[in-house]
Amino acid sequence: MANILVVDDELGIRDLLWEILNDEGHNVEVAENAAQARASRLRTRPDLVLLDIWMPDTDGVTLLKEWSSTGALTMPVIMMSGHATIDTAVEATKIGALAFLEKPITLQKLLKAVEQGLARGSVRKTAAPLMATAVATVQVMEVAAVQQPAGPVVIEVGLQSLQSFMLDKPLRESRDEFEKAYFEYHLAKENGSMTRVAEKTGLERTHLYRKLKQLGVDLTRGKRNGL
Repeated sequence: MANILVVDDELGIRDLLWEILNDEGHNVEVAENAAQARASRLRTRPDLVLLDIWMPDTDGVTLLKEWSSTGALTMPVIMMSGHATIDTAVEATKIGALAFLEKPITLQKLLKAVEQGLARGSVRKTAAPLMATAVATVQVMEVAAVQQPAGPVVIEVGLQSLQSFMLDKPLRESRDEFEKAYFEYHLAKENGSMTRVAEKTGLERTHLYRKLKQLGVDLTRGKRNGL
């Protein structure tokens, strides 16, 4: 179930979309103008917005620009209109709209667009923390590289040194070093349990064992534990 915000100045459209999406199991909020849409977005943090282009106070494209320029466009937005031109649809897409639905909207097109929008939003939410972590790691490595231009780069969290990598090595060698350190860390954390390491890393146990042998990871500890 997702939180969906429907923004349209026509009562009939709002009621129809609420009924359809509610029957699909979603939690649906409605707004009849931009002011209500702003308030609802802050209150409910929707997973998806269906936004009408032509509204009396602030049109949908202007509201989309506002959200985009202020960093509030954190959810997929699907534009709707019965009178919009191709140029308007293209402009909305360039600003950040995921899709454009022309009124009258068929049930099939509505549900397909909503499904795709929610899927895109889910990918974005999953990727965001991973991207933040990757950027932070690169930033730490860049600082370390400046401080130690002639030696290995030391990546640290607090006062604990995690691992040193030579950045001038071929990519394959650097990747193997990282993977070896990664698996050794999880083996130590799980007391040598191959079963728990397989669960943690998302690898099938046989594949994991082959990978560890290939990387030259010491499995003596695991063998002592009878694994």
